[in-house]
Amino acid sequence: MQIGPYQIHSLETGRFRLDGGAMFGVVPKTLWSRTNPSDDQNRIELAARALLVFFENRKIVVDVGVGHKFPPKYRDFFQLDYSVHTLKSSLAEYQILPEEITDVILTHCHFDHAAGATEYVGDQSRPTFPRATYFLQKAHWKWALAPSEKDRGSFLFLKENLGPIEAADRLKLLEGPHELFPGFHLLISNGHTVGLQMVKIQDQTTSLFYCSDLVPTASHLPLPYILSYDLHPLVTLEEKRHLLNQACAENWIIVLEHDPLREAVRIRKGEKHFEVEEVVNL
Repeated sequence: MQIGPYQIHSLETGRFRLDGGAMFGVVPKTLWSRTNPSDDQNRIELAARALLVFFENRKIVVDVGVGHKFPPKYRDFFQLDYSVHTLKSSLAEYQILPEEITDVILTHCHFDHAAGATEYVGDQSRPTFPRATYFLQKAHWKWALAPSEKDRGSFLFLKENLGPIEAADRLKLLEGPHELFPGFHLLISNGHTVGLQMVKIQDQTTSLFYCSDLVPTASHLPLPYILSYDLHPLVTLEEKRHLLNQACAENWIIVLEHDPLREAVRIRKGEKHFEVEEVVNL
């Protein structure tokens, strides 16, 4: 997909599973299981979808998936599945080597978004993209280093995931909304976690919105469908109300990072909730 000077592609980095109840909060299983059936341990299938963006001489990746550093216990618990796609195999489809990536934007440090930022070389954790600058919100980094008891489990292996990037002086911390490149904006959300940064790429006619865990799947378009993982669900509610109304009015393309079936959608207002107007392939 071309938006202004940006050529944008969706990257599959692998699949995993999380508890369905945790993914839908107060919504009863009788409702969410209609669109997201669970296995015998109540886990639903999720994608770990990244973006690859070409801009002038830059090759930009947005989020990096779960990676390959987890020990067998966690691979089994989260049902990590790399049988079809990995981050590197998806990049290879575009003839891109990890050394060519210039910029990595991490929406936040939860393991399913950031663990792929590093990889083991022997017994050492090293940056997956050794020449890239990794962008993260300063407020989120501060939170990730000292999370609450509620969300500590979301930052599994943070030291291994991002420590080598900080040590290599490749971690750039931003403060608040930012126009990183012309027409390439970082928007801030504080409901799911502190200082989550979302990506909006736009030109005069088209806007693409990579909203991370604000709306992880199309099933989360209804306003009350909010993750139990969220630190501030009422903040999430209002963020969704504001941004989805704008997305609907301006016909944004919304990239769904965790939807196992749909890369992206345009939405409309239904009788009760926001709903899918059109499925979009990037």
